[in-house]
Amino acid sequence: MATITVKGPSPYDVQIDRDLTDQVAARVKELGAGQAAIVHQPTLAAPARALAEVLNAANIRVTMAPVPDAEAGKTLEVAGKLWDTLGNEAFTRHDVIIGFGGGAATDLAGFVAAAWMRGIKVVQVPTTLLAMVDAAVGGKTGINTEAGKNLVGAFHEPSGVYIDLDRIYTLDPDELIAGSAEVIKTGFIADERILEIFEADPEKALDVDGDLPELIERSVVVKAKVVGEDLKESGLREMLNYGHTFGHAIEKRENYQWRHGHAVAVGMMFVAHLAHNRGLINDEIVERHRDILQSVGLPTTYPAGAFDELYEGMLHDKKNRDGLIRFVALTGVGEVTRIEGPSIEELQAAYDAISE
Repeated sequence: MATITVKGPSPYDVQIDRDLTDQVAARVKELGAGQAAIVHQPTLAAPARALAEVLNAANIRVTMAPVPDAEAGKTLEVAGKLWDTLGNEAFTRHDVIIGFGGGAATDLAGFVAAAWMRGIKVVQVPTTLLAMVDAAVGGKTGINTEAGKNLVGAFHEPSGVYIDLDRIYTLDPDELIAGSAEVIKTGFIADERILEIFEADPEKALDVDGDLPELIERSVVVKAKVVGEDLKESGLREMLNYGHTFGHAIEKRENYQWRHGHAVAVGMMFVAHLAHNRGLINDEIVERHRDILQSVGLPTTYPAGAFDELYEGMLHDKKNRDGLIRFVALTGVGEVTRIEGPSIEELQAAYDAISE
């Protein structure tokens, strides 16, 4: 259906289509791997085994590597067990890791691949909307620590990304809603057509037989363009973190029990108010955030009384510089700027605007 090339130091293709299992196996074979480890979450055991059978038929030895679901899998302990598995199975620099699952699984698989023998190839097969448009594309990998989310990681580009639209039929509606936050984000920072599609028909926007394939493609195009110009987040790539500074603070406070997309949605509302209070955007853009996010069932508020904890979380954000909290903000749809070192009073006012 679509092939998007991510340019950069190690170019790779993102394939968007249906029934991509054979293509995944063909790519692993093309990479010259003698064996592959499939990192997957427990609920994906059956489709992971189906992929393994196709790989076996191509004379590729497969190691199944199940990991805990969601953020529980993104720990040093889990990564360590995977490295032990690779050692026990004699994985070499010529072998491949396959990240098969949601964003946590692809983050983990990429990080494990980046560190094993100082870097082996990884092929990403995202199975959630969030992973398809965000985690699996771009080469950012990582695990969580007590200090915060994704603070330990590496930039490690995949050798291919396979977005199989058939996987969307198996998703819980809440997964689609959560993933849509990252799609909407790319609309606000770079492609207004994405916002227009959501505004025209929110239900159709989340329908794989409706507008969702176009939205996925548009969102991946935005990310591919940005990461192709700035792999290691030295400048331009930071725009992809719109809504994430406050969102990550929420996730940490909630002990990662909130879905990432829900936290990012509230994070976008927070920074929209922060930008509005500075005179960077008007009321209409703030309301456009609220209307679109609410139209698909995403949260736009957060309970009052948690500012101190959230502020502490933002202080540890990895995008900070010289002790200053930094936010990606808008001056208009598709027009990105940064807010650096806002006062506690400004942050409190933005928080009050989204508190309930």
